[in-house]
Amino acid sequence: MENQPILRVEHVGKTYYKNRVLKDVSFTLNKGSILGLVGENGAGKSTLMNILFGMSVIAETGGYEGKIFVDGAEVLFLRPKDALSAGIGMVHQEFSLIPGFTVTENILLNRESLHHNITEEVFGERLATLDREDMKKRASLAIQKLNVDLDGETLISELPVGYKQFTEIAREISSSRTRILVLDEPTAVLTESEAEILLKSMRNLADAGIAIIFISHRLDEVLSICDKIVVLRDGEVVLDTKVGETSVRGMANAMVGRQTKRIEQTKAVKDENAKVLLEVNNLWVDMPGETVRDVSLRVMQGEIYGISGLAGQGKLGIANGIMGLMLAGGSVIFDGKPLQLNAPSESLAAGITAVSEDRRGVGLLLEESIEWNIIFSALQNQSGFLKPILGGLLHIRDEKRIEACAKQYVKDLEIRCTSEKQKVQELSGGNQQKVCLAKAFETNPKLLFVAEPTRGIDVGAKALVLDALRKYNRENGMTIIMISSELEELRSICDRIAITDRGSIAGVLPASAPSEDFGLLMMGKVDQVEVSA
Repeated sequence: MENQPILRVEHVGKTYYKNRVLKDVSFTLNKGSILGLVGENGAGKSTLMNILFGMSVIAETGGYEGKIFVDGAEVLFLRPKDALSAGIGMVHQEFSLIPGFTVTENILLNRESLHHNITEEVFGERLATLDREDMKKRASLAIQKLNVDLDGETLISELPVGYKQFTEIAREISSSRTRILVLDEPTAVLTESEAEILLKSMRNLADAGIAIIFISHRLDEVLSICDKIVVLRDGEVVLDTKVGETSVRGMANAMVGRQTKRIEQTKAVKDENAKVLLEVNNLWVDMPGETVRDVSLRVMQGEIYGISGLAGQGKLGIANGIMGLMLAGGSVIFDGKPLQLNAPSESLAAGITAVSEDRRGVGLLLEESIEWNIIFSALQNQSGFLKPILGGLLHIRDEKRIEACAKQYVKDLEIRCTSEKQKVQELSGGNQQKVCLAKAFETNPKLLFVAEPTRGIDVGAKALVLDALRKYNRENGMTIIMISSELEELRSICDRIAITDRGSIAGVLPASAPSEDFGLLMMGKVDQVEVSA
């Protein structure tokens, strides 16, 4: 490993949306080294990476203080193209793929292989044609470096979330120029097995000389793969150390500035006479990338029911089918009455709400304020937040009530913002997720589907979100179905957990069951586990 750092950040600061978000940040990164950059949501990680990658929002908001050096030379990137030319690749937390293009086309976007011809010399490069065979080979080489089973001819719109993430990473490493690779929460949407594959691929890339900045809230992964760790808190570096000189607890304490406790399960006394709230029989769902063939399950009123499983095995498709977002068939009985499938308005009217794992694509109105996002569903579907005028002849929005409601959720969920009037697109990913939960809670559903509720949320906020789900379940009687790739989180909050395998429920276990039993179910070894109904 060379002594000269490939990247040197010196005294970088940034004021953003009238907030001081970075204060005198300095660190170095060597060639072939993996640096773990961690911190709570809102600590300044994304802003720092936006500066490094030349995102236009930085220049548009007054630039930044301090200096950045690549290979000893000072650089100032005003646009991502400048950073790419210098060999810096970045995989953002939110996807930037073109849904109608194939995996190969996305990987090689703007770097396509071309067939050259005579007319091109006369009329210009626009008449060159794509060399699809060469593109296929180049994309395959990038995919092979990740060691995943990903078909280059598949449309992005047909991929599950985890494989979209692999496509993003393959796109960056396919460039021969890439010397520094920034990965922003790359494992957040991956299952444990997929995450292991990616971590091994990261080490192989580092051994080949690529320097990596690994941003993650999964502190055990940071310890397992990184060479050094930098912790940000409130825009400042509070810890810069070699990986062997700290621990998960040490990083967590540095991140939050306080002692953190493991999330403990606080079981309430269950009602032995509780009725079946949701009964699903032989459900199938036509969802690209998700296999749902024959799902049957029963959820009791007042419980928190977990659903987990490997990527593509059906866990995400179940909620989408019941909510009418994807073509589905089978039988669903909710609150004692048959629920019409393929009719989203029917599930909403019955009292079922869902929080999607794709918060930006589905869950939020990004250009609207926090308060408008929180009350939108309740206003639209339940006519909430309206007050009568002219003796009830007309109704108008109750602005004071809307503001009070939003302020309460900002306080309860600790949404980091300038005010409830701030646009959601200006929030960090974790705070956007909290707004999604607030939006769902405000509809006061009988049943709440919540998919990957802690994706991209830091260690401190993670406990807060899970505590919020538990509170609404225990105090408000809300039945919750939590769908997650994080098995240990499900075990910390759920009463029972169902594991999906090949489109069906492989088995249902109490949350207290040994972790190896859940692992066996995920591997399809049902005969080795004693499961419940």
